[in-house]
Amino acid sequence: MRSRPKQERGQQTYELILDRTGDLLAEVGIDRISTNMICARASISPPALYRYFVDKYAVLEALGRRLMGRQNAALDEWIARHEVGGAAALRSQVEDLLRATAAVTASEPGAVWILRALHASPKLIHVRLESHRYVTDRLADAYMRLGSRLDRVELWRRLRISVEIGFAIDEMLQEETGLSADETFRYAAKLMQADLAR
Repeated sequence: MRSRPKQERGQQTYELILDRTGDLLAEVGIDRISTNMICARASISPPALYRYFVDKYAVLEALGRRLMGRQNAALDEWIARHEVGGAAALRSQVEDLLRATAAVTASEPGAVWILRALHASPKLIHVRLESHRYVTDRLADAYMRLGSRLDRVELWRRLRISVEIGFAIDEMLQEETGLSADETFRYAAKLMQADLAR
């Protein structure tokens, strides 16, 4: 990525590029998408795109960071809302967090393809890992503040596994349309709560 725009018009163009790329990803996939296709879909010139992005992977990285950033914001809001009730409140509201994350993902243009790109491309894997580590750090911080009996290393390891499960549930529900989201959230939350209770 080059630099994020500072002026409102530039920010609008930047977001337009990301939105149209998300739409296009859903139609053509990661391999076929190109900067020329993105420019055509966004009705902008290549120099306008290259003002912000060096190539298609930079656009995909920005899409991934935007999605992960929105998911992380949902996490921060969830922690703030439930931490006051203690560790038991955090545990009991895991399903709420799974649902909030899924709602963010569902609202993002081309989300399932963004998630696939973050898994498939060696140039993009770091975006997903950074976000998942951020989520794990934030949860570990909350549990440590609430007096976790585990040392931070062990707590982090357990939470990191739960975080991966949570994001896998989100991705699975994007792809498996025949599953009941309600039942899946309930079942996944019970699994995660059982481990967190230990």
